[in-house]
Amino acid sequence: MASLDNKVAYITGAASGIGKEIAIEFARAGAHIVVADLNKEAADATAAEIAKLGVKAIGVAVDVTNEEQVDASVQQAVAALGNIDVLISNAGIQIVHPVHEFSFADWKKMLAIHLDGAFLTTRACVKQMIASGKGGSIIYMGSVHSKEASLLKAPYVTAKHGLIGLAKTVAKEGAAHNIRANVICPGFVRTPLVEKQIPEQAKTLGISEQEVVKNVMLKETVDGEFTTTADVAQVALMFASFPTNALTGQSLVVSHGWFMQ
Repeated sequence: MASLDNKVAYITGAASGIGKEIAIEFARAGAHIVVADLNKEAADATAAEIAKLGVKAIGVAVDVTNEEQVDASVQQAVAALGNIDVLISNAGIQIVHPVHEFSFADWKKMLAIHLDGAFLTTRACVKQMIASGKGGSIIYMGSVHSKEASLLKAPYVTAKHGLIGLAKTVAKEGAAHNIRANVICPGFVRTPLVEKQIPEQAKTLGISEQEVVKNVMLKETVDGEFTTTADVAQVALMFASFPTNALTGQSLVVSHGWFMQ
């Protein structure tokens, strides 16, 4: 297993799903964990669970679209754990509608969480990484939709494409400070976010939920299988523990062949 001994990872959306799996995997690799989540109670509970693995872990409440909350939560994390070595920008939501039925409010909400949140957490963590002189790793949770489009997901696809541009820029700017930036692009992972989409897409497309899974979500995979949270966590561990700037500004698709580069 790759080692993250005594590194500090700030992970958004870490109280459940992919974020929680990454937090647990990083803790097993020796990292101390900041469980950053909108739900403070869930963040604290997850942090307590992770601390049982023998590392330090704290929960912080943060709305990633709120500049003051993001900056304060990063400062709180540094005060408690000493540094930020890894940022996992993972917080996200999903809203599905055809473009002509999407409200502007929902469009803005989607872009704010996925893009504004990524920017604000990046800015706060990069400042700390530069100040510490230790560099670090920025990892964005993209999607196959960072590379490809699907029906009903205009703002999600737009935002996930945007994360690749942000990562490339941060990779170039961060290189002088030994800060790397990369994007993980999972296929469909059966998290609560995806579970919620199944009946929504079935209703909008006029097909059964089973058909959504088989013919929409998994149709393009090589084996008809969902990507797992464990699959994604292993890629995050690889990006976070990679020792040099040789691996920066990249996006890696983890999708059972749903999208092939």
